[in-house]
Amino acid sequence: MAMDLAIVAVLVVALLLAIPPGGASGQEEGVVAEGAGPELVRDGFMFTEGPARAPDGSVYFSDVRAGRTWHWTPEGEVTLFREDTGGANGMYFDGEGDLIVCEGDRGRITRVTLEGKVTVVADEYNGKRFNRPNDLWVAPDGGVYFSDPNYGRGELSQDGEHVYYVQPGGAEVVRIIDDMVRPNGLIGTPDGRTLYVTDAGDGRTWRFTVGDDGALTERTLFVEFGGDGMTIDAEGNVYLALDAVVAFNAEGEPIERIELPERPTNMCFAGEDLRTLLITARGSVFTVAMRVCGAAQ
Repeated sequence: MAMDLAIVAVLVVALLLAIPPGGASGQEEGVVAEGAGPELVRDGFMFTEGPARAPDGSVYFSDVRAGRTWHWTPEGEVTLFREDTGGANGMYFDGEGDLIVCEGDRGRITRVTLEGKVTVVADEYNGKRFNRPNDLWVAPDGGVYFSDPNYGRGELSQDGEHVYYVQPGGAEVVRIIDDMVRPNGLIGTPDGRTLYVTDAGDGRTWRFTVGDDGALTERTLFVEFGGDGMTIDAEGNVYLALDAVVAFNAEGEPIERIELPERPTNMCFAGEDLRTLLITARGSVFTVAMRVCGAAQ
């Protein structure tokens, strides 16, 4: 059985590598704009992650190891927004225009206003701090889903690496997925009805139906890859940070690869028309002009 799985994995990798920039064979248009490719925004960072699109189309992103958050504008300007972030990693804007942040070093989820005020959203489950919150998604009703792996921290704080849900208004923290090896990136659809979660430890990405109470049902395998950050476009294609940024259609079929000089960690759509894909890639940040636009928040 192990040999069969290894053969399948090799075949799937070969399929991904065979996808040329510009879309899969037989596809009239790729997701990237014709003739476009990655353009360097800035390098010299320690480890970039967590890009979050602001309501004005600009992006805030983390330099995790430096403990800093940076602000990118569509004009290409990059300025420092915040220091001493507690190892801020994944971020997402809520409906109030505030950043919801995974503070990995401090084991908590916080809300940060654009004026810099910080309040705690969640910092424990069953009386214990979280491991190292990594990535999150804010649902349309304000509920927050976040992954809590244990990258680089040593001993676990919790009894495993799980996914949690903070109910709207912060009423209660619920452990909502408890059987993954190392959950990482997650993203939901604009209607709040579908959630994708990638399990980097198990090498798989899953799709869930989201109920009215935020509970997850109808778990189905999306792709046989577990990666890092994720995003979604207006056509329902899901993007996963692997050795490249790989776009999958709603059926889980790989349709395009975006190659970069460094291994990508995460990405989000940006700009007023949402046709710029901003990609964090370890020590650098890139943008790519897109044919498709990002899904509305």
